[in-house]
Amino acid sequence: MNGQVLRGELTGLRALTDADIEVFETELLTDVETRARATSRPWLPVAPGSADSPYRQVQDRDAVVRFSVVDLATEELAGEAVMSGIDLHNRHAEIGLVLRPAFRGRHLGTDVVRVLCHYGFTIRGLHRIQITALADNHAMIAAAVRVGFVLEGTMRETAWIDGAFADGVTLSLLFDEWSPGRVLPRA
Repeated sequence: MNGQVLRGELTGLRALTDADIEVFETELLTDVETRARATSRPWLPVAPGSADSPYRQVQDRDAVVRFSVVDLATEELAGEAVMSGIDLHNRHAEIGLVLRPAFRGRHLGTDVVRVLCHYGFTIRGLHRIQITALADNHAMIAAAVRVGFVLEGTMRETAWIDGAFADGVTLSLLFDEWSPGRVLPRA
């Protein structure tokens, strides 16, 4: 994989390219349901290539790091991964990921979470990594738990999704709890 930054068992994380951004804008930006569930902001129509695209907005690289996820078996672009809210004083951050529709259901998410933890703990020197997800995002919650994340709590009716409020959950993993090779079997 050219330009590879980090490698897991199933996935690699590398810098975003312009070609990746075009794919994300075509497949993910227009996926209203997934986009609305992945961000705390309402979905807005944005034309591919527009400066309003969240994939093209310049972000503070000290606080946000974005990766392209590559499926190592096929060398294809599988999705995006992000570490945000990086706080080097308190040594914590939040991680998230979105896979392209064709790559969902392949259990790549667990590997992406593990690689993001490696990046956060061993490269960035973090002490705590957090995941915030909707309570019905069973795939993300299961991936996090397999890597060792602990459910901290439920945020009642925290998100407005499809005309109703939905609960969210917070999971975290501390450096002392992290085991680089730890992945629990799929249930």
